[in-house]
Amino acid sequence: MRMNDEPVAAMPAATTPATPQAAAAAAVPFVPSKVSIDRTVRLPSMTFCLARHVPSGRVFCGGADFGLHSFDPAAEKPETRPLSEVRHSSYVTGVVNAAGTLISGGYDRSLIWWNAETGEQLRKVEGAHDRWIRSLAVSPDGLRLATVADDMRTKIWDTQSGACLLTLDGYDLQTPHGFPSMLYAVCFSADGRRLATGNKTGKVLIRDVATGEIQQTIETPVMYTWDPKARRHSIGGIRSLAFSGDGSLLAVGGMGQVGNIDHLEGKSRIEVFRLPTGERVHEIEDSKYKGLVEKLQFSGDQKWLLAAGGDNGGFLSAWSLETGKLLAQEKLGNHLHAFEMLSDRTLVTVGHDQASHVTLSAG
Repeated sequence: MRMNDEPVAAMPAATTPATPQAAAAAAVPFVPSKVSIDRTVRLPSMTFCLARHVPSGRVFCGGADFGLHSFDPAAEKPETRPLSEVRHSSYVTGVVNAAGTLISGGYDRSLIWWNAETGEQLRKVEGAHDRWIRSLAVSPDGLRLATVADDMRTKIWDTQSGACLLTLDGYDLQTPHGFPSMLYAVCFSADGRRLATGNKTGKVLIRDVATGEIQQTIETPVMYTWDPKARRHSIGGIRSLAFSGDGSLLAVGGMGQVGNIDHLEGKSRIEVFRLPTGERVHEIEDSKYKGLVEKLQFSGDQKWLLAAGGDNGGFLSAWSLETGKLLAQEKLGNHLHAFEMLSDRTLVTVGHDQASHVTLSAG
């Protein structure tokens, strides 16, 4: 989720060096080789999403207690506080910052606009989708909101008025084996002109934001597992998407094939595609950590890719886009669902019941 009041680049560039020595150091591209967890804060419940509110310096997150909470990730001992006594009536699965206003969505199928400073509910759209809302994304200029849900529809909204501008189909309601499908992931390109969405069976649609026209379809079938023997259901799906800053690459995150589909035991998996050709340039399966890749983000120079996710535990990993090899990795205590960059080398993550302040370093 990229904020309107932050730089458009995936990870903001450092400020101009003040000395020749600093300038020489800045000329060398930063490549992370170490992930360090600086501090953690306990969250009120299982947490699925977060958004950074730059004016206040706080991070807002939502999850299984139906509400939004905030904390200051820069504090030595961060403490959470509720945004409002008003809540959704089910899990909060997405929150974004649209030009300083928070917008959240969840399993109650509603969207709520919030004043981040006062906690006032500004607008509520009930029945925004016919089934559970799975994810939200905001355009770089903060003017458009994209939502995806289990009704297998993508909707584009005007963030200022709350009007639905486009309702888009293109996905089957059921998997090839006759069970309900899900539409998990959505992201805008850095220029705001394209939108990518991904479903349970590994299908990505890339659309023109202005018209909703499908420009390209990409398939990642390895991220979907069907097992008719042990249990008659399936697991997996595309859980994260990210465009590179120049729009030439699309990263798709999920999980590899699973033996026992009652567990997240597949290897975490990333596929990277060149656009517009659709050439698959990397297939990355983590040999150490299993589970879903829930969040992806390109570095500002597009040299490496940051990924987070997990099974019972969590991981944060940086991968080279030149070689597809692992650059840095760290285990976290819980399944990570999201992160936000605070600077070009620091970030905040949220997981099942914990948030962490994390630093990337070159040594």
